[in-house]
Parts: sequence; C-alpha cells; structure tokens
Amino acid sequence: MSSLSHLFSPLTVGAVPTPNRIWMAPLTRSRAGQPGDVPTELNARYYAQRASAGLIVSEATQISREGQGYAWTPGIYTDAQEAGWRRVVEAVHHAGGRMALQLWHVGRVSHPLLQEGHQPPVGPSPIRAEKTECFVVLADGTPAQVPVETPRELSQPEIRRIVGEYAAAALRARRAGFDLVEIHGANGYLLNQFLDLRANQRRDEYGGSLPNRARFLLEVVDAAAEAIGRERIGVRLSPNGVFSDMSVEGSWETSLYVAAELDRRKIAYLHIAEPDWAGGSPLTDEERGALRRAFSAVLTFCGNYTAARAEAAIAAGIADAIAFGKLFLANPDLPERFRRGAPLHAPDPATFYGGGEKGYTDYPTLDAFGRSQT
Repeated sequence: MSSLSHLFSPLTVGAVPTPNRIWMAPLTRSRAGQPGDVPTELNARYYAQRASAGLIVSEATQISREGQGYAWTPGIYTDAQEAGWRRVVEAVHHAGGRMALQLWHVGRVSHPLLQEGHQPPVGPSPIRAEKTECFVVLADGTPAQVPVETPRELSQPEIRRIVGEYAAAALRARRAGFDLVEIHGANGYLLNQFLDLRANQRRDEYGGSLPNRARFLLEVVDAAAEAIGRERIGVRLSPNGVFSDMSVEGSWETSLYVAAELDRRKIAYLHIAEPDWAGGSPLTDEERGALRRAFSAVLTFCGNYTAARAEAAIAAGIADAIAFGKLFLANPDLPERFRRGAPLHAPDPATFYGGGEKGYTDYPTLDAFGRSQT
C-alpha cells in the first residue's frame, strides 16, 4: 500500500467522491440483450464485480439507433434500455461502486445493416473511413466484420437534433442512477470526426477553423451540462489518435484547444485515451504536462499503464487518476490485486466481443486469504 499511496488516496470527481484513483476504462463487450440492445442481469453482474474501481466508466452506449456501429452494443434512448441500465447501476451501487455512462455516436463508423431502414451512416462530410470495419449481423443471421460505407453529410438541423439527443441521453442516464456521464469525443467516432482535419471538410460553422471544428463537441457538452449539471460531465479525447482513419495533422493543437475550452466550462473531468495501443505514437511527458496545464479539474489518462506508472503519474501531479482497460477485464478486483502485489490474469481476446459468461463474469477474484475464487 505505501508504495501506491497516491493511487489509493481518495479523489472527488465533480460531484462524486471516490475512494481511489484506479478507474475502469470503457470496454465494448457486445453483450447487450436482444432485441432492443438492452442491458441485462449478466451485464449488472459484470459491472458489480468491478465496483472496487474508483470510478467505472461504462462501455460506449449509443444515444440513438443512428449512433450504433456495432451489433449487440447497448443504447440509452428507449425506456427499456434506461430500465436495463438502472438494474446495472443499482447493482454497482449496492456493491459500493460509482459509475459513469459513456455517451456514444459512431458517426461514419457504421453500415446500413445497423441503420434504420438501411440508410447510410452519417458524418461531418461524405468521406469514408479507410481500412475501418464495423460489426454487423448479416441477413442470414451470421455476425461479421464488414467495411464501413461512405457516410451522408449531416445538415445543420440534424447536428442540432443530435445535440438534443446527447442531452436526452444524459437525462436518461441520471434517471437510471448514473453518478456521471462521459461524452465520447475520442477514437474516431462522430465528435472526433468533426474535430479531425481529414474527416471534416465542411465550410460552414462546423468546419474549416479550429473553433468551428470543435463547435459540435462543445455544444454537446453545454447541452448535457444544462440537462444534468456540469459537475456530472466528463469528456474523453484521443490526441494524436489514428483510430478509424483519423489524421494526426492538427490533432494536438485541437486537443489542447478543446481541453482549455472544457476547463473554462468547469466540467468534472477530462479522460485522455493515449493512442499507442491503436498504432499511434505514445504521448510524451511534455504533452501530458501541456494537457495538465490546459485542464485544471480531474485529469485521467488511459493506455497500457502499470500500477507503478500510474502511481508515478499521480505523484508527479500530471494525472489525478489512471484508467485501466484490459487489466480490469480479466481482474475484476484489480485495486486489491494492486494493493497486495498479487498476480494479474491475462484476458482472453477470443471472448472480448459477444458471447455469455465465459471471458466476462468468470474471471477469478482474490478472497481474504489470497486464494483465487470466482
């Protein structure tokens, strides 16, 4: 414990007090109930097992049917989905945890098979993401990875409609009991596409200049903050990310600009997805320091951190918390394993997406005597 004292110190995230700084990162698992993409009791058990995290950030959750890019991912736009998430949050709270719902619109990273009436996906400009696939169920019922299709350019009224859908999703999240919401502005999805110089070729008030490219994301943040309070809002960004055919050109300047704008809005936290796991260049200490100077509230990083690296980042004042993805997937009691210096299980990639309990709720935990149990 003493060597990880910063990692295990309490932290207040906006309106939410947390007991440690070990966050569970958002992890798409494609196990929503069908029909209707509704969270189930299996999902509730999975998240409750991981309630010792300082904060659980849910898997990415689409705010509309249009916002879906992968089969079997959960939504937050119907009453049934809201009720399903309520069961999940109640289980997490009963286990002593705290949870944020990550709000998601995939934009152009989709396919007509996932869209209402088999319409094309939407994006800032009619530019297809190269070398990018999404997960669909084919007409014969077979699941498959397929290339995304060219999107239709969103009109300004449609952009305003989507801003309203984010606000409505934030309200549903609060009604379901979530402590916070995280707006997904990273990893090549819709809000990231508007920030990107390659994906966004618009010449209206949502494209061209840096402030214009950031306008959509900031309007979403403002609308969600008005709906549930700025102290309940987090945002995820991925500076220098190359996810889904994003360009690194201008990415760093854009990220610093957005971070400063979010700081001015006094939201609860900023979550930085480091790009190295997806083929991008890792952030440097200088870049992390620049983000720290731009954003004064809770700042968390995610990307191949160990407990020791996380402790060092927090001790240095660069980060306030660190989010762990695959380690939490395979180690539901990850904070306790860090505390004891216990061995860590390796996740099984074959069970990451889709399926049932196997590779989802059956990873062992430590009991009070240090033995493994399920």
